[in-house]
Amino acid sequence: MAYLNKVFLIGNLTRDPELRMTPKGTAICQFGIAVNRQFKDESGATRDETTFVDIEAWGKQGELVSKYLSKGSLAMVEGRLKFDQWEDKTSGQKRSKLKVVLDNVQFLNSRGGSGGGQQAGPSEDGDPAPRASGKPEAAGGPGKGDEDVPF
Repeated sequence: MAYLNKVFLIGNLTRDPELRMTPKGTAICQFGIAVNRQFKDESGATRDETTFVDIEAWGKQGELVSKYLSKGSLAMVEGRLKFDQWEDKTSGQKRSKLKVVLDNVQFLNSRGGSGGGQQAGPSEDGDPAPRASGKPEAAGGPGKGDEDVPF
């Protein structure tokens, strides 16, 4: 039987990344992103739905996220789901949380807001290498608006 645990999300950071180190010196970066979904309800009105997701990045990826992303930054996160369970120390109740453990991240805008894209991973000079720039074109190609897309 085959199994798959893979998540791709694009959203804005809901808070500045929090970087901590394990006793052995491994970086752990925790942050959250908000993923928006727009849809039409039964009456035809456009509605927005936002899902908030906690992300955990380890090692070099965590250090890069902490260095280059901040609250409001747009990023694409690739990772896997992880279910944590623990017992609350104060109340003794069992608690649980579903989060994403980051495998890869693409920075979709820079801190300056120029719209350039970057992927976490150092280039030869140690800075992340650019991946894409500007806004993506509509599905119909340059010059086509959303009203020209056939779906």
